[in-house]
Amino acid sequence: MKKQLALILSTVLFLFTIAACTQAPKADKAEVKEAQEVPKAAEKSPTDTNADADAASAATGNALSVNTEASKLTWIGTKPVGQHNGTIKLKEGKIQVDGDNITGGSFTFDMNSLDALDSSDDMNAKLAGHLKSPDFFDTEKFPEGKFEITEVKKYEAEGDSEKPMLDGSTHTIAGNLTLKGVTKNITFPAIVNMNGGMMKAKASFNINRTDWGLSYGNDESLGDKFIRPTVNVGFDIETK
Repeated sequence: MKKQLALILSTVLFLFTIAACTQAPKADKAEVKEAQEVPKAAEKSPTDTNADADAASAATGNALSVNTEASKLTWIGTKPVGQHNGTIKLKEGKIQVDGDNITGGSFTFDMNSLDALDSSDDMNAKLAGHLKSPDFFDTEKFPEGKFEITEVKKYEAEGDSEKPMLDGSTHTIAGNLTLKGVTKNITFPAIVNMNGGMMKAKASFNINRTDWGLSYGNDESLGDKFIRPTVNVGFDIETK
């Protein structure tokens, strides 16, 4: 009897473990809203009497080029019977920095560089091909994705406000994320370090892919073929 009970408990524990592994990673949920105005780089002219007023809402400081070889976007998608993960390469990017403050910036992603990393070469290529198809990102029609910073604030704990799940968060970043021709503004915590004129930033957060019209497989009646709408997105950015 004891052996049977132990076997049942072990089976239940195993099933719970498998279920937990196929959920989206525990991460901060990005706040999503409609696209916001993007600050432009401030260009002061000695004869421009409105320069100071314009600069107040513009991205001031120096533009740092993103090291596209050392930077990337990561993704994790899940379904009831497993998960997949991969990367998307940056095509180009600039960060506007004023002292130690980020005042603006944008990144362009090469959607045709989308890669899957968790299985065999053949299976990874098949999955990446499907994700590039019209079912998902339709990269032939939409070869680029983009993220444009709209606001950056230094993170400060306020009262009983919930602490970010991203350990060591230093900033809260908001920006317009464009995928498959759809633009939404997202806000998420990030770790930003400035050192010797270089910047490194990391972030990990969850978004609902259907907000960008990526609805393929989003039907629980599909059973094991159901693809969860929550996707984990990670940024790993480094300037030159």
